[in-house]
Amino acid sequence: MDFLNIYAILVAAVSALVVGFIWYHPKVFGNAWMQAAGLTEDQLKGGNMAKIFGLALLFAFLLASALPALVVHQMGVLSLIGGDSSVALQSYSDFMTDYGNNFRTIKHGVLHGVLAGIFIALPILGTNAIFERKSAKYIFINAGYWIVTLAIMGGIICAWK
Repeated sequence: MDFLNIYAILVAAVSALVVGFIWYHPKVFGNAWMQAAGLTEDQLKGGNMAKIFGLALLFAFLLASALPALVVHQMGVLSLIGGDSSVALQSYSDFMTDYGNNFRTIKHGVLHGVLAGIFIALPILGTNAIFERKSAKYIFINAGYWIVTLAIMGGIICAWK
């Protein structure tokens, strides 16, 4: 059983950009984020958009590639045999026959994505922001984006078998 579905990972990575387009739109949190970040529209327009979005997609792909270990419980079982199911004992096959699809739902992936956002992304972003002297508003706008994004990514990856 293969838990790294490249199509799910690619769609999850693209979803991060889609959520970002909506989240940071001026009518949603875009204006508040610009103010909290100390940026102007002119500053944002001055960037190399191909580079920015290309790197954002690459980083989202790296993140999506790591998410199966967090949202698909069966990855833990696979890790116990060294990652190669072809050398596993019969008990592995029996276990996977019985439990191979347990908790492989959008709902479960969303739950683990939200938990990753709260317990991984928020502390990382918050720590950087407090040393950069950014406001709580800045932290919560950015952490909110990652909580929602990781929820969606987790749902996609967990459910897409």
